[in-house]
Amino acid sequence: MAGPLQGVRVVEIGALGPAPFCAMLLADMGADVLRVERPHKTGVLTADAQTAEFDLLSRGRPSAAIDLRNEHGVALVHRLTQRADVFIEGMRPGVAERLGVGPEDLCAGNDRLVYGRMTGWGRTGPIADRAGHDINYISVSGVLAAIGRRGQPPTPPLNLVADFGGGGLLLAWGIACALVERQSSGRGQVVDAAMIDGSALLMTPIFGAHASGFWSDERGTNMLDSGAPWYDVYETADGKWMSVGAVEPQFYAELLATLGLGDDPTLPDQHDVSRWPELRRRLSEVFRRRTRREWEEVFEDVDACVAPVLTMAEAPDHPQNRAWGTFCRIGGVVQPAPAPRFDRSVPDPPSVPQPAGANTDEALRSWGVGDADRERLRTSGAIL
Repeated sequence: MAGPLQGVRVVEIGALGPAPFCAMLLADMGADVLRVERPHKTGVLTADAQTAEFDLLSRGRPSAAIDLRNEHGVALVHRLTQRADVFIEGMRPGVAERLGVGPEDLCAGNDRLVYGRMTGWGRTGPIADRAGHDINYISVSGVLAAIGRRGQPPTPPLNLVADFGGGGLLLAWGIACALVERQSSGRGQVVDAAMIDGSALLMTPIFGAHASGFWSDERGTNMLDSGAPWYDVYETADGKWMSVGAVEPQFYAELLATLGLGDDPTLPDQHDVSRWPELRRRLSEVFRRRTRREWEEVFEDVDACVAPVLTMAEAPDHPQNRAWGTFCRIGGVVQPAPAPRFDRSVPDPPSVPQPAGANTDEALRSWGVGDADRERLRTSGAIL
């Protein structure tokens, strides 16, 4: 494969959410990633032979069924990581150690190994061992309380903040940093990415604004949280939506002029917070007069930071997304394309997602496990 991570070999222990997202990002950039799944994997998000094509987080890498409850399966993972640059696991604290695949176990046989671990709460502390999901991590890191409209409960922003932005992406960044550092030290190290850290980190500028007194703890009253009427969404005549982000005065002026409000002397000043409700009503009234498509045409050549709110079904067909290649089609399924872009080391397109354990023989063969070894491992129950 091509790509900036060509030649980097990764062993990934199958998990849900952030850890496979990290592995997908590495594979997208050309890393040779081997996904290790437990035999007879089950669960609501399992990619079996019928649904694998839609398990997009599993794209770009083969899957081998290896039983980590079997001593021979554990020994096989040790053998694989001796040939690897990176190991990724997303288990609860202590589980990898109990299985015999913790950092001390694996790094002893390969001191150049970058060991990437994903946790929710971190590895120490009073709730480090407690179960959790994205919504819980962003609750404790101060993120969730800031998202939502005034007078309404906090609104979960899907599971994008902790799982993916503050989890998988953070771990991929840490692994990349460790690989760079290894070039000078010659040694690997443990990269510990906690979603509570990552989600807090994404809030850095908002914490700064809060410390300065610029940002209020009251949801829906600030500039970027739907408080300001010039940074919000507005319903159109056909029940669809337009987004407005006219923060700077020149964009705000273009917004008003295009809406036919530029010469209205009764209109409140942009930053008169006491009259924001009035300004919002005026903008809402105007946007409801036309359909979303009509507003798209009106704002097509206007630099006012206005854009249509597209559904997932609509987004791939937007002219900008088509021109830039934001989405791609893999195995017949439209999905976000690998990013970012590189002008020289351009990655090959990702391969289609594979069902759990679908490539055990071919994948292990490519990692140096011969036919006779695989037969012994299969007889022992270590592989499926």
